[in-house]
Amino acid sequence: MLYDRIDYQLELQRAVDAARPVLTTGRVADYIPALGAVDPATFGLALATVDGELYGAGDWEAPFSIQSISKLFTLALTLATGGEGIWHRVGREPSGTPFNSLIQLESEQGIPRNPFINAGAVVVTDHLLTLTGDAGGAVREFLRAESGNPLLDTDPAVAASEATHGHRNAALAHFIASYGNLENPVDAVLTHYYAHCAISASCRDLAQAGLFLARHGLRADGSRLLSRSDAKRINAVLLTCGTYDAAGDFAYRVGLPGKSGVGGGILAIVPGRGALCAWGPALDRAGNSVGAVTALDAFTTATGWSVF
Repeated sequence: MLYDRIDYQLELQRAVDAARPVLTTGRVADYIPALGAVDPATFGLALATVDGELYGAGDWEAPFSIQSISKLFTLALTLATGGEGIWHRVGREPSGTPFNSLIQLESEQGIPRNPFINAGAVVVTDHLLTLTGDAGGAVREFLRAESGNPLLDTDPAVAASEATHGHRNAALAHFIASYGNLENPVDAVLTHYYAHCAISASCRDLAQAGLFLARHGLRADGSRLLSRSDAKRINAVLLTCGTYDAAGDFAYRVGLPGKSGVGGGILAIVPGRGALCAWGPALDRAGNSVGAVTALDAFTTATGWSVF
């Protein structure tokens, strides 16, 4: 199918329709109580193109908790702020274990396997906190600027819920600190970690905010956030690690770099063309939205949009 002949709105609606039957097969992230009350039947999908076009279907303008999607922006801002040294503190390999696992940290001496599992994101947040003094605020302000939504913000109820029930994240952070791989106090790092994970944004917001990776590192105002090489590298790690221990299946089905979050969102990048964001709160066992994976699979199959 030729790209200029695609009816984007029609294909988005078809993808949303394809996702709806599977929504009841997943389960919302009720281990974070503030997320447990979200209606699992909600679903939205948005597409923002590098040409400035914006399309959406379903609940694409409803805000949701972005959770681990924020880790993509945390890494990008760290690299953009001169944080190349982060790669001495966190790896770039798939973990093969759940996103909140402690198993590998001891054998690998406090170096998390990649920046998109919880342990790795804690280290990246720590690095960004050292570089900026306000890691959570840096992510929030970047998302506001790139999405064009000045009201986008952290949901304090979700952040508090995560902090209250975040014993495993605290364990990860303390374990990492025991190996000397945190520069800031554990409590401070976790506060900023929860602040960016608890940001509320819509599919519209995130699709637009993710365009800098589709533009090979260029921001919405035309300024350069990342070198073309760094943008390529982030996309590569997204493809191999962005959907936890289901990254292989996501690459097989969708064929795009993507980052998921347990709030039910998945942000996928089509280099040179655009960014897609799908949201459905019901998750599979790996912590990825069953509806979002299905919709992105349907969209890329219908349009031929894939990096392969």
